[in-house]
Amino acid sequence: MTKIKTILIDDERKALSILKNKIERYCPDLDIIAETQSPEKGLELIDKLQPQLVFIDIAMPVMNGFDVLANVKKPNFEIIFVTAFDQYAIDAINYSAIGYLLKPVDNETLIATVIKASKNIADKSALEKNKLLIENLGIQNFQKKKIVIPSADGLEFVKIDAIIHCEGVDGYTKIHFSNQKPILSSQSIGHFNKILQQQDFYLVHKSHLINLEHIKKYLNEGYVLLSENHKVPVSRNRRQDFLNNLKG
Repeated sequence: MTKIKTILIDDERKALSILKNKIERYCPDLDIIAETQSPEKGLELIDKLQPQLVFIDIAMPVMNGFDVLANVKKPNFEIIFVTAFDQYAIDAINYSAIGYLLKPVDNETLIATVIKASKNIADKSALEKNKLLIENLGIQNFQKKKIVIPSADGLEFVKIDAIIHCEGVDGYTKIHFSNQKPILSSQSIGHFNKILQQQDFYLVHKSHLINLEHIKKYLNEGYVLLSENHKVPVSRNRRQDFLNNLKG
């Protein structure tokens, strides 16, 4: 089996050394072909060596990890961002279905993230996901952003403001839209709640995550009416908080 050509970019020498050591110990399918503490040098290495996978720190001087990605002519490689906790960065990455690791890097998480990246490399989906991340980072208005939804057919790239609500179905999620047919995603409703709950989405029921922008009416018997005549139950233990949220 051919090993995956990998480049490491992190301005902190110690962090770079630790990551390299962990990859060599726990990820035998990766071949580290270059490493650098300079994001500018990283750009040159990517262009010259054409890696399949790049580990890159987000917070770096002069150019951050997103800047590096935005300056690559054809970002058709898989990326794993490595970062200290930064909710904005993690949200942006999650919308685009791109991998990330939090510092300090956990061994099991590293292995799982690399396995997922290896599958993505085989699927050749990196280019579109990277383009989407760059596009989203340049948009200030959240509702104009897009999200990647894994489905049976592949990856769906959809505008967030088109989502009416997400419905949990046997561990999967059925996503209802205002302008297209529903999509059944392999991700659980918990996944979508995690990345959308801070952005005008509310989990009114354990199986229903709604876009507050699509609410038309609240019914006293415990339902909300949404766009396209969707009627969704609000669980008893969430009703008061939900109503307070609407009034606030």
